[in-house]
Amino acid sequence: MMIRVLLVDDHILVMDGMAELLEREEDIKIVGTVLQLSCLQEAIETLNPHVVVMDIRLKDGNGLEWTKKIKLLYPDRHVVVLSGYNYNEYIRAAKQAGASAFVSKEDSILHLATAIRQAHQGFSFFPSNIDESSNTPLTKMELIILKLIAQDKTNEDISNSLNVSKRTVEHHVSSIIKKLRVDSRVGAVVKAIKEGMIEL
Repeated sequence: MMIRVLLVDDHILVMDGMAELLEREEDIKIVGTVLQLSCLQEAIETLNPHVVVMDIRLKDGNGLEWTKKIKLLYPDRHVVVLSGYNYNEYIRAAKQAGASAFVSKEDSILHLATAIRQAHQGFSFFPSNIDESSNTPLTKMELIILKLIAQDKTNEDISNSLNVSKRTVEHHVSSIIKKLRVDSRVGAVVKAIKEGMIEL
């Protein structure tokens, strides 16, 4: 059975190269390519792919957010997340978003083809060197506070809004910064948006 694959990447040369090399695999058929996330839902419904290969960062949106949407709207479709950066944070975020696999753009086309096959068969395919021990998820309160920080709220604003002491807010902010391994409130917000943890 041919595995129907849809490629999503805003770099035309990269996508055309991937498509050409993947088409050489006997069991993989590239049914289409998408340059803009705004066209993705229509492409999925029209082209009916088994597997969507999704770049993590696109000019008009976040590949991880769209991975979540795909799994919500089309739970039987599988997503292989593709990234130029082999960071633990990205790999964990891809898992949390519901992706079946994570492949670095530095990997071989054979590696990507294997990830597509594994995803199609319902298996996970992630780098084995990921440091799971450092994955400390934010608590519900920390996520609420992070969203308020993203809205340019001061610690005092947050304290009044949530009816907790300013010291408690400071403790949570410190914990957020530590868990996300950044060095500032702004850094925490930027990283959280990149990983699809919060939306503006």
